[in-house]
Amino acid sequence: MVALAIVLDIAFHSGSETVVNAAELAERTGMARRTLEPLLQALSRERLLDSTRGPHGGYRLGRPGRLIKVSEVITVGLNSLEESGLDLSGRLQRAVVEPLWGEFDGLLLAQAESLTIEDLLKRAAAAGLRKPVNEPLNFVI
Repeated sequence: MVALAIVLDIAFHSGSETVVNAAELAERTGMARRTLEPLLQALSRERLLDSTRGPHGGYRLGRPGRLIKVSEVITVGLNSLEESGLDLSGRLQRAVVEPLWGEFDGLLLAQAESLTIEDLLKRAAAAGLRKPVNEPLNFVI
């Protein structure tokens, strides 16, 4: 869910000429930058995000939102968790919890396969959220 929140925030706040930096992202999502950085790197490696380095660097979508399936984002997030080494052990964990999460993963990914980031942006618009204006305003007097 964190990976999905990251990609959706970047899709909502970036544009062809503007990027979202990690500090802005951390502030809006309420997450620590150290939590976001590994996911941002994983999403960039999978080309779901495009990163720009430097003082004006940041992230934007790696391809149009209509071409990014929610299931791709979730898969990257899940793989990132596996790489973090979080491992719960115990008989109940192995016998009940892990198989249950496997079932959930299958159901979730089947649903997520039919959704794109663009679909989620449409839901945001339907909820009354408007993308910020990224172009500078010019005033003539």
